[in-house]
Amino acid sequence: MLSDTAEYALRATLYIAQNATPDRPVRVDEVAEALGLPRNSLSKTLHVLAKRSILVSTRGPAGGFQLAPRAELFPLARIIDAFDPLEPKSKSCVLGRAMCNDRNPCPAHNRWSKVSDMVRSFFRDTTVGDLLQEEGSLQ
Repeated sequence: MLSDTAEYALRATLYIAQNATPDRPVRVDEVAEALGLPRNSLSKTLHVLAKRSILVSTRGPAGGFQLAPRAELFPLARIIDAFDPLEPKSKSCVLGRAMCNDRNPCPAHNRWSKVSDMVRSFFRDTTVGDLLQEEGSLQ
């Protein structure tokens, strides 16, 4: 359901939240290796998250990324929305029909609407902190 970039952003944010300390930011290389993600695209993704105040970026030999203050309270939607807006500008039909809505539904409309609403609710209602509390949240 998510693009690779949005998935990488979510996974990397959780990894950084688990492994960075106030004295030790996590380097892009470490995240990429630990999660098996491509380093170059991950670096760009993490910088987008830093611009959105989800992560804090520190330059230099001891630099890297840390979770921004109080970011554990951020809903996952804040991370995902940087790459995959959860609220589409226009609800497109899952079957590709030009005209599909509650009044003129395609065969999948009612079922898909329920599923997509649940997915959006999960990302809006679940915080980074919620996932950090779950046992084995990323590993």
